[in-house]
Formats: sequence, C-alpha cells, structure tokens
Amino acid sequence: MKAQEELGNQEFEGTAGGGVVTVTVNGHKKVLAVKIKPEAVDPDDVEMLQDLVLTAVNDALNRAEETASQSLGKLAGGMKIPGLF
Repeated sequence: MKAQEELGNQEFEGTAGGGVVTVTVNGHKKVLAVKIKPEAVDPDDVEMLQDLVLTAVNDALNRAEETASQSLGKLAGGMKIPGLF
C-alpha cells in the first residue's frame, strides 16, 4: 500500500515533437498538466497538434506504467496482481 501511495505521488513527463508538447501525469495515471509551445499551434494543421498531444500523453502514461511495474514488481516478487497495472 505504501509503495502504491508513493508511486501515486510521483510525476512523469511525456513529450512529443521534440518537446513542443509536454504532458505530466502522476502514478495514478491522472493528467496533471499539458504544455504546448506556440510553435506547435498551426491553425491549418490542427490534426498534427492533436497527434502531438496524444503521443505525449501516451509517452507519459507509459513512463508511469513502467515505473509502477518495476517498483511494484519487486515488492510482489514478480507476481502479476490484478488491478496493479
């Protein structure tokens, strides 16, 4: 339980487009922040911005999940516990 709480308090960043879009999530997989640099905004290509945001969110979530698997996997001795990622 304590490991899950500590993991939930950690923050993970994901980026896309060379850092023009940055998303921060916590260990509970909640999005905390989305930062978009002005150069990422092209009114004629909204789909690209959408793709960048999606890529950054997935990158951040993957980082959180990898950390959770490593941290909680060590505690569980490698067992897969349903509901813990």
